[in-house]
Amino acid sequence: MHQPVMAPEAMAWLATRGEGWWADCTVGGGGHTEALLQATAPQGRVLGLDRDQEALQRVREKLAGHGERLVLVQEDYRNLADVARNSGIPGFSGVLMDLGVSSFQLDTATRGFSFLKPGPLDMRMDQRQALTAADIVNQSDEKELADIFYHYGEERRSRQLANLIVRRRPLTQTTELAELAVKAVGRSGRIHPATRAFQALRLVVNDELTGLARGLDAVQATLQTGGRLVVISFHSLEDRIVKERFRSPQWERLTKHVVRPDEKEMRANPRARSARLRAAVWRPEG
Repeated sequence: MHQPVMAPEAMAWLATRGEGWWADCTVGGGGHTEALLQATAPQGRVLGLDRDQEALQRVREKLAGHGERLVLVQEDYRNLADVARNSGIPGFSGVLMDLGVSSFQLDTATRGFSFLKPGPLDMRMDQRQALTAADIVNQSDEKELADIFYHYGEERRSRQLANLIVRRRPLTQTTELAELAVKAVGRSGRIHPATRAFQALRLVVNDELTGLARGLDAVQATLQTGGRLVVISFHSLEDRIVKERFRSPQWERLTKHVVRPDEKEMRANPRARSARLRAAVWRPEG
């Protein structure tokens, strides 16, 4: 079951008025989209973007009762400005960016995002894309793989994992990669040994860090003066990009420090434990 992370906190920072256009840049399971529609009713309208056509179709059916107040488009949020212009939207009162993978993507083995279920090494958010995780795992040389795991997954045993992969490949299944991660990394702490490797591959397959920087540019191009941006990230590299962007004098930070989910939410939804929320107001005059 999809549980939107820190939805009450996000709405408290974001939906301070009801009129105008709002954007949910990562529709996913639709939880935040629905919360935004409710918080801005009856006049607010919401543009929802996602690269995943399956996600959009589910949300389209789930939220059909909101009628013309919701517009859904299959698109990368780095192209938010183009979508807004093509949709006749003059600017946004607020934008939400909930980064990472949706519960549906994690729970659908055939999408290849989870190391807990056997499935193809895919990890594409947009299945129209050609590049898959299997391509990277099987075609990159050992140094390239080690660099990916180290820089994007912050995996300290990246070289050991890359070496095992090169000796074993070709790899086609998520469980094969997870097995090698257990051997290379070992079991210690709360997180699974494959967590960082899978996270790194997902970031590279979907070009997420570059996409985030360009997405923030697109938000700045479309957010009205005084409009608000809330970003929920799940990775220190993503959070670092947002933190640095909010240091610009054009952004008035609403959250001086990162906001984390409370203990109750983390117990109810373990996937929320790595979430980090930051919010700011767009002041282009500086």
